[in-house]
Amino acid sequence: MNRYQHFTIIINKISREIRRIKNEEMKEYGLKSVHVSCIYYLYNEEKLTSKELTERCNEDKGAISRTIEFLEKQGYIKCDSIAKKRYRDSLLLTEKGKEIGKIISEKINNILAELSKNMSEEDRNKLYANLELVYNNLANIKIAE
Repeated sequence: MNRYQHFTIIINKISREIRRIKNEEMKEYGLKSVHVSCIYYLYNEEKLTSKELTERCNEDKGAISRTIEFLEKQGYIKCDSIAKKRYRDSLLLTEKGKEIGKIISEKINNILAELSKNMSEEDRNKLYANLELVYNNLANIKIAE
């Protein structure tokens, strides 16, 4: 296997496994991967705007808008105020949202512990630093027009 194949296959596999785990862990609650991310960030940061959720979740605006609508209808989140430009308003978890946020946070912590069980803190820090370096290098590649 060449470097390109190895790199793209392993990155895609990791991404797919993260989505699979989120979806399977939250299936009984009727939540999907993007829902989990939004609830997780709101649980840990208490208040975020839709723009901030878009950045934290690394999703497009449309996906976050649909997610916010779904989570509001399901009673997990609420808007801080009723304004015409809702993208600027803070979103908060309801009591129901806080309950599921706690469950999500605990599941994530358990999964992260499982991921790290054979890795020293130094190795984990190096891994994250290298992944950040790879991302930054990719983001800085200029495509010829």
